[in-house]
Amino acid sequence: MMKKIAVVLMLAMGLGTSMVSAQNLQVHYDMGEDRGYVTTTIEMFKPDQWGSTFFFVDMDHDTDAGNSVSFSYMEIARALKFWDSPFALQAEYNGGTYVNNAWLAGAQYTWNSADFSKIFTLQGLYKYIDDDVNNASFQLTGVWTIQLFNNAVTFSGFADFWKEEKSWLGTDFVFLSEPQLWYNFGEHFSAGGEVELANNFIVEGFRVSPTLAVKWTF
Repeated sequence: MMKKIAVVLMLAMGLGTSMVSAQNLQVHYDMGEDRGYVTTTIEMFKPDQWGSTFFFVDMDHDTDAGNSVSFSYMEIARALKFWDSPFALQAEYNGGTYVNNAWLAGAQYTWNSADFSKIFTLQGLYKYIDDDVNNASFQLTGVWTIQLFNNAVTFSGFADFWKEEKSWLGTDFVFLSEPQLWYNFGEHFSAGGEVELANNFIVEGFRVSPTLAVKWTF
């Protein structure tokens, strides 16, 4: 669910590249176990003189569930950076259907190649989770983007690892990763998909959920 791919634009801005805004709409056909429905994602990234703001909203359209939107999830993150360094501060909110509200704060470190065709960031965050047995927790996040073949192909994704105590889980730890592969037909239109790798996210156990998708960048 958690699409963080546009965060790399935020990182590039923080490293001193040109300040650009970006919004995109993704439409995924989810082929995972017990799925077989469409998921839409809207993302926005906007930089300013104090840092940048990023948000996305995921919506699952599972008509078998009897609703046009059967599941929704959102994240909004604010990056703050007033200095010339690969380190930045970050504050974030996560929440959605069947997902406890969470507030996060911490720091991130960014590495990039000289031409910005490869960007990687590592975040260490304090995480406060509503309705958790122990509200205080942590989250480690890695985000990457690799441009290939003169930007014709984009390999991007993220990986999250955090602690969240739930009575129905055999473990307190959750892992979620969503690597994406896109072929870019031009400046606006891309086609590809992702593979969601999730352990104890929403449901107990490990799941692999591939999608086929198209993306329009405004």
